Amino acid sequence: MPALVLAHLRNGDTYARLSSGFAIGTTTAWRYVREAVDLVAALADDVHTAARKASHLAYAAGDGTLLPIDRLADDRPYYSGKHHRYGVNVPFLADPVSRLVGTSPTLPGAVHDLTAARRTGLIDALTGAGVQVFADRGYPGAGGTIRTPFKRHRHRPRLSRYQKSVNRSHARIRAIGERAAATLKAWKALVRLRRCPRRATAIVQAVLVLQLIEEDRYPG
Repeated sequence: MPALVLAHLRNGDTYARLSSGFAIGTTTAWRYVREAVDLVAALADDVHTAARKASHLAYAAGDGTLLPIDRLADDRPYYSGKHHRYGVNVPFLADPVSRLVGTSPTLPGAVHDLTAARRTGLIDALTGAGVQVFADRGYPGAGGTIRTPFKRHRHRPRLSRYQKSVNRSHARIRAIGERAAATLKAWKALVRLRRCPRRATAIVQAVLVLQLIEEDRYPG
């Protein structure tokens, strides 16, 4: 039932609403969504394939976004001190016109953006593919082909006029990542994940594939 799955992912309809709207049991609605999400998520590129495709771009923007979750008994690893809320961290990549290129497996919200990008192999994949990536100050010392803005330190002189100019240009380019994150969260199922956070990776990857299909960019 494609319409049922899209109603859940795009509109955020609960299983109870799906059950009522499609005249099926709540358990059946849950099973349909889970099976469809797993099937579609299997079509998503891994980080190395996404990096290889991104190598054809002039540059890309790398960022991470937090997807809020309902609190769990074992919720400590999912608390993000940066955002002051519980969630999962999703590293992603966007092209120069703010379109999503790929996402990495999700990690608990307590994981720092840079650590998440390293742990999922995203930085190594991008560097290996020679992709010039603009990232924010959350990626200090990422190395490789990752470009971050100049950062002022407490015991160092103020940024020069040149460094400030570079940072302004960098911020304009990096803004494409923020717009790509907004595209991801336009799928209402991601506004707040009301299921086990271990399912977050499959849901995000399914959404990515459907977004590419919607934009007529899915190669399959």
